[in-house]
Amino acid sequence: MPLKIYKRGETYHYRGTVAGRRLRGATGTSDKAIAARIAAEKEAAEWKRDLDGPGAVLTFAKAAILYRAAGKMNTKRQLKYLEKIEDHWKDTLVKDMTAGAIRQSAIDLYPNAGPATRNRQVITPTRAVINHCADSDLCPPIRIKKFKFEQKIKQPVMVDWLDNFTAHARPITAALATFMFATACRISEARRVTWDDIDFQAKTILVRKTKNKKERMPNMPQRLLVALANLPRDRAPFGWGDSTLRRWWDEDVAAVAEVLESFPRLTFHSCRHGFATTLLRMGIDPKTAAGLGGWDSVTLFIDTYSHAMPKARLTDNIFDTPATQANNKSNKIKRIRQ
Repeated sequence: MPLKIYKRGETYHYRGTVAGRRLRGATGTSDKAIAARIAAEKEAAEWKRDLDGPGAVLTFAKAAILYRAAGKMNTKRQLKYLEKIEDHWKDTLVKDMTAGAIRQSAIDLYPNAGPATRNRQVITPTRAVINHCADSDLCPPIRIKKFKFEQKIKQPVMVDWLDNFTAHARPITAALATFMFATACRISEARRVTWDDIDFQAKTILVRKTKNKKERMPNMPQRLLVALANLPRDRAPFGWGDSTLRRWWDEDVAAVAEVLESFPRLTFHSCRHGFATTLLRMGIDPKTAAGLGGWDSVTLFIDTYSHAMPKARLTDNIFDTPATQANNKSNKIKRIRQ
């Protein structure tokens, strides 16, 4: 039966069955004529959905709502990116959003930004929203070609940097740096860890709500155990606001830089890079290292950190031809005899 409107309190609502589906909801208005129009539009949209498929009525605004409801937003920064994309597309039908139009939207939204920023703040979240709905058969999946950019080697936190930083930093930031370096946790993951997640006896830490939605339980080396054990228990180990931790971090890095010349001003995420770089230089195979640090893609892990792998030094002897090798061996023998 067609949708009927009725008044509940000061607002009109609608209810009825369209194309075999039971519909009900609020119109958000106390004007009967406007309410009737809204109900008619809801009914028409439902018939269109039934005849032409869900993609015929799926807007990007609705797709973004579904994406949020699924708990896909991990940080305030990601939410900020998505809000800007929503303001751009508004009620545009997802089926009308081509890959080329989405690439152009990245240019329109960030005209002065580089390709990496456009990929991170537009291409990746837009694709994620649409493909989330595609997984629910609400629309076809989409593939979007990312902007090409020069991928620079990320500077990692290494043990000597960590030693200098923890020697001068306040206890909370020193423990945070040690934690992220030893576990490869992102700052968002570190902030969510509670004391109940830490097993001092087993020397393990349960990391929940990771970026790839997979719990993991990294080992807790003795140095990290001591750093955590010395923190106060009146709140979660790193249960301060993101902006507070970042301010403390920047202040402590700046303080060390005043004492030590050429002290790199590295970021939270540099600790995660340090975890990967250190393990690879220790000779740990990439698959194991990626698994220990919670990387979802071994291929991406290798692409990012191939410079740290021991095989990168295989070219040390590239100029040693068989003739030069024989000559070097002969000279070595002569030196020994002398």
